[in-house]
Amino acid sequence: MKAAVFDLGGTLMEYVGMPYVWFDYYEKAFHGLNESLGLGLSGGELAHSLEILKSYNPGINYREVDYTPEKIFGDVTKGWNTDIPLQKIICAFFGELRLKSLIYPESVEVLKELRRRNIIVGTYTNVVAGMPDELHKSYFKELLPLFDIYVSSISCGFRKPNPRGLEIIAEKYRLSPSEIIFIGDEKKDPEAARRFGCKSVLINRSDEERSFGQDYTVKNLKEILDIFQLSRASAK
Repeated sequence: MKAAVFDLGGTLMEYVGMPYVWFDYYEKAFHGLNESLGLGLSGGELAHSLEILKSYNPGINYREVDYTPEKIFGDVTKGWNTDIPLQKIICAFFGELRLKSLIYPESVEVLKELRRRNIIVGTYTNVVAGMPDELHKSYFKELLPLFDIYVSSISCGFRKPNPRGLEIIAEKYRLSPSEIIFIGDEKKDPEAARRFGCKSVLINRSDEERSFGQDYTVKNLKEILDIFQLSRASAK
């Protein structure tokens, strides 16, 4: 095994207090930015924009193709009578969510140890609908230097379980699927690995049994180091 590719949210870090699907928080954010930016939008206009943004949420309307924040919020703000730059509106929207990130205690240690063992370390992550990639990355700055490669649904144009991000990593480092292992915490992660043809690890921090066809299950990221140890031993 030559490369470890990680999902981010729920695997290496989390947005504290936020669910996997965020649409219940959209309405409050829209009302907040309407007030903070002095947009003067009516209740009907806000409700219309809310429905457009919800339509882009993959938890509501399944999709594997991803869209840029400019495309999504361009549709969301269509008809708004404002000359405020779109980027400012996007930042104000996500600012209203008051997001706080938590890097899991073992994440940095595990990534550093994998790199010490000369394992290529990457990430393939889905970005929240409409969130700019640079804003997404700002919530886990301490992890970025530990990745040899960062691939997101925005940068590759596809969302997991589509395996395109894994294909990009394999192409860059000239690796076969058998040389890569993908680590994540949701059903779409083992599915992406299966569609790509590589091994998968599901991290399950709960006591509930979760079976999505993964090759390995761990409760703590440190157990991944044992999997790599076993892989090397069996290769000899």
